[in-house]
Amino acid sequence: MHTQKILILDFGSQVTQLIARRVRESGVYCEILPFNADPARIASFGASGIILSGGPASVADEGSPRAPDYVFSAGVPVLGICYGQMVMCAQLGGDVKGAEIREFGRAYVDVVEDCTLFDGAWVKGAREQVWMSHGDHISAPPPGFRTVAVSEGAPFAMIADDARRFYGLMFHPEVVHTPHGAQLLRNFTHKVCGLAGDWTMAGFRQAEIAKIRAQVGTGKVICGLSGGVDSSVAAALIHEAIGDQLTCIFVDHGLLRGGEAEEVVQVFGEQFNIRLIHRDASELFLGQLAGVTDPEQKRKIIGRLFIEVFDEEATKLGGADFLAQGTLYPDVIESVSALGGPSVTIKSHHNVGGLPEFMKLKLVEPLRELFKDEVRELGRELGLPETIVGRHPFPGPGLAIRILGAVSRPSVEILQKADAIYLEEIRAAGLYDAIWQAFAVLLPVKSVGVMGDGRTYDQVCALRAVTSTDGMTADIYPFDMAFLSRVSNRIVNEVRGINRVTYDITSKPPGTIEWE
Repeated sequence: MHTQKILILDFGSQVTQLIARRVRESGVYCEILPFNADPARIASFGASGIILSGGPASVADEGSPRAPDYVFSAGVPVLGICYGQMVMCAQLGGDVKGAEIREFGRAYVDVVEDCTLFDGAWVKGAREQVWMSHGDHISAPPPGFRTVAVSEGAPFAMIADDARRFYGLMFHPEVVHTPHGAQLLRNFTHKVCGLAGDWTMAGFRQAEIAKIRAQVGTGKVICGLSGGVDSSVAAALIHEAIGDQLTCIFVDHGLLRGGEAEEVVQVFGEQFNIRLIHRDASELFLGQLAGVTDPEQKRKIIGRLFIEVFDEEATKLGGADFLAQGTLYPDVIESVSALGGPSVTIKSHHNVGGLPEFMKLKLVEPLRELFKDEVRELGRELGLPETIVGRHPFPGPGLAIRILGAVSRPSVEILQKADAIYLEEIRAAGLYDAIWQAFAVLLPVKSVGVMGDGRTYDQVCALRAVTSTDGMTADIYPFDMAFLSRVSNRIVNEVRGINRVTYDITSKPPGTIEWE
């Protein structure tokens, strides 16, 4: 399937995944491996080109990471980004030292020579905006390299060895703060490496269907379906591959958004005719959560109950051979992180525990090569409705962790109503797709207020909305006051039990995996 592909070696940069996303956006398949992966594994990947990512270390430090020697002897093009450029210089005979002048954030480079990477993006003599993040300094490039761009703090901001097709960038082309960065990466993959850029989601769909059929054979597959994007797309793809050999189990814990349980049953049970078991276990979950306020304890309770109910329903089927999971490529990357990430490569379906040892099932993970945006694209390719494919991320424990206090059926119903109004107004304003995630939170405080001629003492609802391109960092969405006023008035007027609404302006710091 992937005859033309790029390998990215990760030195620990928090934006390494963005390099992969940009490469794939240009129609080229790529994967990420840690810099210290087995050299035999790196060689067996069969890359048409190799990209060395950035990282937090200094090449000048003793014991700092190095690229395997194979990288520079394989005869394929190599692109070093930030720390990757420093590693390339240090290992090929250049001189790298700690910089007296460091550059972090927006900077400008002057293009002093022509270069293949510049086609359609930069021209000789131009000044271009880039995003820097480095503390090392190249005092002398390796033999064979020429300087093609400079900056105030980096006289070798971009270097090129055209004969060996080795290139080094001091800046980060993968981030949006380097306006023409995506074109630079595209020039590396298409012009330097000579790749066609013909990796498409339609091709992935057909190849993955064949792979699923070969793996499963005549076996039976069960899938924990939540209605979220990942499990929904996985279920639809597997069903297209093996039909009634798949049974989906929808454990309804009663903590979904309003109307979502009914939508799951309608879309998958009626529209797609997938064999679906709908287990309404809301009384069980709410009973076990009664009086519990600690969010981590809530997670553990929900995780344990989910596995127990799921296993109970699976047992009724008379056994299965495979368990389908919506594991995505970022989960795989995290599991083999060059910075010592967790060793378990499978996340639990609801992010609340792990795959229990007693479930002796082989795994089917048709999405493990895809990023979130690619999963959405595949969902559209499969014909899933936009209400599911474009849905904002929703945590497995559901509203239980968006109720900051004890969970009860009345508190769930209050939050469902407030959340529904919030999202309804966001959609009406045409903002839903511009926001990565928006939701309401029920705070564990009450407020005194006056409504009409009476005094009230009811709960406070917080609204949160963030934008993100990668799910790794996020900024608040800047609603105007007219919008917030309209939403607040509707919630206070229409949701009995809430008499005050506040807007949360907290942003998500870099490196966090999940935003809830």
